[in-house]
Amino acid sequence: MEGQVKVRQRARIPAGWRVVVALAVTQTVGWGVLYYAFAVFLNPLQRDLHASAGQVTGAFTLAVLITGVAAPVVGRLLDRYGGRGLMTAGSVVGTLAMLAWSRVESLPALYAVLAAVGVASALALYEPAFAVVVAWFDPDRRANALLAVTLMAGFASTIFMPLTALFVERYGWRTASVLLAVIFGLTTIPLHAFFVRRPARPAGEPAGERAEESAEESGGDGGDGGGLDQVTLRQALRGRAFWLLAVAFVAHSAAIAIMAVHLLAYLVELGHPPTFAAAVTGLLGVLSVTGRLVATGLQRRHRAATVTAVVFAVQAVAVAVLPPVGASTVGAIACVIAFGIGFGVGTIARPLLIAERYGAPAYATIAGALALPTILAKALGPLGAAVLSQAVGYPAVMLVVCACSIVASALLVAYARS
Repeated sequence: MEGQVKVRQRARIPAGWRVVVALAVTQTVGWGVLYYAFAVFLNPLQRDLHASAGQVTGAFTLAVLITGVAAPVVGRLLDRYGGRGLMTAGSVVGTLAMLAWSRVESLPALYAVLAAVGVASALALYEPAFAVVVAWFDPDRRANALLAVTLMAGFASTIFMPLTALFVERYGWRTASVLLAVIFGLTTIPLHAFFVRRPARPAGEPAGERAEESAEESGGDGGDGGGLDQVTLRQALRGRAFWLLAVAFVAHSAAIAIMAVHLLAYLVELGHPPTFAAAVTGLLGVLSVTGRLVATGLQRRHRAATVTAVVFAVQAVAVAVLPPVGASTVGAIACVIAFGIGFGVGTIARPLLIAERYGAPAYATIAGALALPTILAKALGPLGAAVLSQAVGYPAVMLVVCACSIVASALLVAYARS
């Protein structure tokens, strides 16, 4: 009998990993419904609302901007109250927004619905999910936990874009929106409500010389048992490390967003057929998962900042050589693969580096402050690239992406040495 109890105890999944499994599912569904479905709805919305692509896309840009603006407030609330209530509320808001989307008859109504989607995204997607994971896991297991969440979520577009297209083709975009709302609500509301909770104690941080140095640079007092736990947002803002991270990830977010939106068009401009360009661009999603696996493995032997800096440098090289070699099939594929390996690395590197430097208790507040400019760069970067491409051509856009990747890499090298 005693042996059976021990077997059951060993077979039981630890509470933290149950949270990770739940978040892996909700992030996959959340990104698929709240983010990637829009691309499939774009053409039907233009037709039914008698609007231009720019007018409809503006609503999506508004959603992304609202997500960024809300991030600092959501971060403070996460540190104070935990993720369960906020993420559940985000699921409810997202479900209602998708239902309302099916009833949209005008551009103002579309903008109002997408504003609600932006709020739901701030409450239910990566930023709060990462805060929950950081609170549960100590540094030695945190990278694997974050990887598990983002690994599954990396297939959100692969799953939900074809699924949404199927719904639209068979039932129309309005019914498709209702079906997505049902999938989103039935999946994420119960998982957030019943599985997302705070640990009995916040994840500990290693004490020692590195922790004391980090706290001293950030303005902390060193604390008892690890100075990282004492760092506040105000103290972090005084430190050089925060600004190195902020500018690095703003630059990289802009580079990633520009390539995600404009790579296909540039490949077509280089002379490739649209089907080939679409297929090669589609590799970015799969490669983002591959890159996360590789980077997490390397981080077991090397510092996360160093690994991430190297990956960003590889991306800079890939973009730099794309204009001269991208006209060939082999050259285009090679450049996209090299760039795509780093496509999702920043997503897991940012929470790891923030938690490493500042600890778990104030993680969400500091991460939310850093998320605001990175999300704004993600929203505005493609728009600026579109203007630049029309003015001087796509090679100049690739030069900007290369420069952003170099800046991000150099600043992370400086951060690793700080």
